[in-house]
Amino acid sequence: MNNLLKITLSALVVLSLAACGSGAKDKKGDINDLKVKLEKLKKEKSKLDTDIKDIENKIAEADPEAAKKVKKLVSVDTLRVQDFVHFIELQGKINSDGVGYVAPKGGGGVVRAIYVKIGQRVSRGQVVAKLDDAIAQQQLAAAQQQGGVLKARLDQAKTVYEKYQNLWKQNIGAEINVINAKADVDALTAQLKAAEAGVAQAKEAVDMSNVRAGMNGVVDQVNVRLGEYFSGVSPDNKPQIAIVSTTGMKVEVPVPDNYAASVKKGDKVEVVVAETGKPPYKSVISAVGAAIDPNTRSFIAEAKLPSDPQLKPNQTALMKILDYESKATVVVPVNVVQTDDKGKYVYVAEKKDDKMVARKKAVNAGQAYNGMMEIKGGLSGGDIIITEGYQSVYDGQTISTAL
Repeated sequence: MNNLLKITLSALVVLSLAACGSGAKDKKGDINDLKVKLEKLKKEKSKLDTDIKDIENKIAEADPEAAKKVKKLVSVDTLRVQDFVHFIELQGKINSDGVGYVAPKGGGGVVRAIYVKIGQRVSRGQVVAKLDDAIAQQQLAAAQQQGGVLKARLDQAKTVYEKYQNLWKQNIGAEINVINAKADVDALTAQLKAAEAGVAQAKEAVDMSNVRAGMNGVVDQVNVRLGEYFSGVSPDNKPQIAIVSTTGMKVEVPVPDNYAASVKKGDKVEVVVAETGKPPYKSVISAVGAAIDPNTRSFIAEAKLPSDPQLKPNQTALMKILDYESKATVVVPVNVVQTDDKGKYVYVAEKKDDKMVARKKAVNAGQAYNGMMEIKGGLSGGDIIITEGYQSVYDGQTISTAL
């Protein structure tokens, strides 16, 4: 009986798993069927649109008067002559010409205090950290004490010398006493000078425990903590304290090698840094890399940026390089320009008698950028171009404008 129960349960599990698997397959199959059906409907719609347009054209040719009575509703716009520009848009990052790694004046030491944090502005010479100076302070105290003793002895020797000198002037005493006293004064003077030099050296050793900023800027990295040894570079080869100058900011972008002939030093650029929320920074390309990276097939282009506290190294920036511009030209939305076997064309609205009709005009198209296209020939300022409904009109069709 137990064996029969086990067999029954096993069979149920197998049937359940099979049903689940079958359900998943059916669901996947349904999605694939829907996708195929959607593609088929899209193709049918495209063919129907083409057939409708062909029939409309044939009706217009067979019965022009009847076609004129059917007005096609379109939207139009009057063309204006304006300047056209084309930019190469490349993603890059902000860097700085002035990045300084803070280092101790001496051989380094244990950190006893840190006076700065990331993002803080500092000035050249400002103390940013304090190293242990206990031994240096002891040496300074000893040097100062020795200097004090020698100064007192020198003052005493000078008094003795003056006394012997006065007595000798009065023909009292021996000349040798004057000579010996003078020698003592000279010797102690030399010793005191050496001691004072030692004091100065000890003070310098104490000052070496003050870690100072070597430039004006903003603290970019602090990779050291109290009690750790400070040498300027951490064990993992990172700067322990780094300062970035905000007066030498620049944007760097990798430029694909197919633009090698287009991108040149002096080209105008606009730099967009989204985080600042400010208009694009105007600049020019200040440097172009001489070599192409064999791995990325690109070269570096740089443009300097103005001083701005919101700009920070490694921020993402969009550099728009002006590679083409045309003054006082006709510009149209790029979507209204269509193509057939004869070339590119647009539809314009022209007045004929008391009606408006669509006219097909061949155009000499130039470059396109930001949804607009330069028209080098075929259109003039003041022409009325059809901006909506142009896909379903034909040459000579009567139209009604939705103004």
